[in-house]
This record gives sequence, structure tokens and C-alpha cells, in this order.
Amino acid sequence: MALMVIVGALMCASANAAEIAGHTISIPGWWSIPFMLLLSCIACVPFIHKPFWEKFFAHISVGLGLIVAAIYMTQLGDHGRHVLGETALEYFKFIALVGSLFVVAGGILVDISGGGNPRVNVLILIAGLLLANIVGTTGASVLLIRPFLRINKDRMKPFHIVMFIFIVSNCAGALTPIGDPPLFLGYINGVPFEWTILHCWAPWAVANGLLLAVFFVLDSRCAVASHHHNPNKVVIAGWGNVACLGVVLLGVFLDRILATYVSPQLAAWPLGALLMVTAAFIAHRRADPRILKHNDFHFGPIHEVGLLFIGIFATMMPALAYLEQNAASLGISTPGSFYFVTGSLSSVLDNAPAYLNFLSAAQGLKGIPMNPAGVLKFSETYPQYLRAISLGAVFFGACTYIGNGPNFMVKAIAESAGVETPGFFEYIYKYTVPILLPIFTLVWFIFLA
Repeated sequence: MALMVIVGALMCASANAAEIAGHTISIPGWWSIPFMLLLSCIACVPFIHKPFWEKFFAHISVGLGLIVAAIYMTQLGDHGRHVLGETALEYFKFIALVGSLFVVAGGILVDISGGGNPRVNVLILIAGLLLANIVGTTGASVLLIRPFLRINKDRMKPFHIVMFIFIVSNCAGALTPIGDPPLFLGYINGVPFEWTILHCWAPWAVANGLLLAVFFVLDSRCAVASHHHNPNKVVIAGWGNVACLGVVLLGVFLDRILATYVSPQLAAWPLGALLMVTAAFIAHRRADPRILKHNDFHFGPIHEVGLLFIGIFATMMPALAYLEQNAASLGISTPGSFYFVTGSLSSVLDNAPAYLNFLSAAQGLKGIPMNPAGVLKFSETYPQYLRAISLGAVFFGACTYIGNGPNFMVKAIAESAGVETPGFFEYIYKYTVPILLPIFTLVWFIFLA
């Protein structure tokens, strides 16, 4: 009943609010109410009544998403349906990549013998730093979180999970377009592949170096010592799935390749995402059951991520549109302001669309069109702005569980293994505020101020 009241209020209040001025459609700010409700539910309901959330989170997420979809279809007509179609396509590409990496990695065994200690754990996180820029933060997270949990099973603390999310699931992926979805979107829209390495390596090194130092201090103070005294050895099995992982990575580039060398019209078809899904299906069917059992693989984590992000993708449409249209009036005009605002939105929205919207807003401020040629010109003429948006989107995705797809997935995998993880607010006040924000502010001061 409450949702129906909200729908009615939004529909009545916005009946005359969506105006077409040339090709620009003004989105009222109050259309973002379902998005704020969804964020509030994700943050509060598990803390208030966890069994209720576990039973009804899908109904809440999809229901609020349907409210926004109904508003767009009834109030914006053809434009609304066009935006919904684009958002659905973006969601499919997102979940195809995240889900395929999750499924394929579930059949790959990375087994580290011995026990965890600060030195070994830092080496695993450094491996994640490098691996994330080859297979993405999602792929690196899924491949390494299970061995990380296993070797620390008798000394695991909540900070282990949080710092893993900070480093491997987010900040690691700022070097290449493969590393994190926002940078990949920039690449397919015209940013040169090597641009991120050339312009982001120094802040990447500073941020991740400081995070590794903080983790080492926290882990060294961990009172519980490992009971394993055998030397650490790494064993990798499931090479068939490793080959399928290569196919998934090919799918990342397939749409760009086909549009460039075959036909630009193929860009409208998610052939790369379909290839990823096919590779994941084959990988799961051919996976060694012993590896799946050893990894405790099941579809619960990706099921939860998929349903939550249906609601997030749908409800964030008006929020992102409003911010894009009002960037100048909100005082967003310097690299530093784009860094913090892109980061703030990336911490509570999926960081990929936040990146694209603020890239569009920045180019609009400079009078540069949002097309591949314009993006290339912007990257060459205003690199400080693009670096600010790129770092804000990638780094600040670590600030909450919903800032980046791998965050919730790592949390779900850890909880399914019986590991305690912080709640939504505890994650923020106990780890994000005292650890991440000072480091991100220092990055701004050194590289963007």
C-alpha cells in the first residue's frame, strides 16, 4: 500500500514536470524517491530485521524498479521507453560480465597451502592488484577471495573482508580499461586504451600502497595466530575454465571489434555479453565437480547481486539524469569537484553509469560533444578532468557495499562461508570514514587540487 501511495504521488506531481525542450528532457528531482528508498532499505532493513530482508529483498528491489519504469513509460513516452531499453541493455552487459566471471572462476581452483599471516596476505592482495587489471576486479575478487578465506579461516576478522574489497574489488582496477567497468565504458566510447595507465598509475600506486600498509598494520595486530605451519604453496587447477575465462575477456572487446571492422550497426547488439554467457554455461557444465565442491560454489551470491542491481539500475536512472542536467548549477566545474562528486555518487550508485554521466557533464561544460571523437578530444585537451572522473568512479566504489558489483559478491561469498562481515553502516563508519576518505583526500591533494 505504501508503494502505491508513492507511485500515485510521483505520478500526480510529475504529470506536467517532464518537459521536452528541443532534445532535452528535464527530469524532476523527486523521481529519485524510489532510489533513495531502495538505498535506505539496503542500509537499514538487514540491521533491523535480517530474516525479513533475506526473504523479501527481491520483491523490494524489483518492485521499486518497476515503479520508476512505469513513471518513465507513462510520463516520457517514446523517450522513456528508449531510456529503459538502454538501461536494460546496460544491465544485461553488466550482469553478463559479473555473472560470467563468477561462474567461470567458480570452476578454477587457486589453492594456497599453509596458513595466513600478514606477509602472505599482503602478497595475495598484491597479486589481486595486478590480476584485477587483466581479468577485472570482479574476476580477481572471485578467483582470490576463496583461497584468502581458506588460509585465514582460523584468524579471519571483518577487516580482512573489508580491506580485500577496498583493494582487490575496487582500487586495484584503475590501470586498464579491463580493470573496472567505468574505465571500460570510457574505452568503448573513445578513450585510448593506454590512457589510464599513463595518467592514473601514480595515484593508483599511492592509494593502493597506503591501503596495503594499513592492512599490514591491522593484520600484524591480529591476536589470533594461524595454526598452520606448513610452507605456502600455490596450486592452480581447472584449466578448462581458465580457457573459458579467456573467452569471457574476448567478449569484453567483441562489440568494439565487430563495430570497427565489420559493421557499426553491430554495436547495438550485445554479442559480447552473449559470448560471455555462453562461455560461462560451457564452463559450468564442464567444471570438475570436486573443484566446485572445494570452492563451495553455488549461485546464491550472483542471484542476490543480480536481483539487487535490477532495482539499482532502474531506480538510479532519474538520479543520474538529474545530476547530469544540473552539474553546472550545482557548482561542479573543477577537476576536484568532479572527483568528489563522481566519487560520492559512485559510492551509492553503480560506478559505471556514474562515470558516463559525469563524463558527459564535463564535456558539456567544455562544449565538446559526447561521441567517440569528442571523448578522444576531451581526453587529450582536459586530461585532468578525465583523470578526476576516472579515479573518483573507481576508487569511491569501495565506500559502500553497493558502490561496485564485486563488493556485494565478496560479502555474499564470505557470509556463505560462515565469515562475519560488517553491516552496511558499520562498513562505512568503521572502515570507509577512517581509512578510505583520508587516503582519497590525499590523492586529491597531490594529484588534483
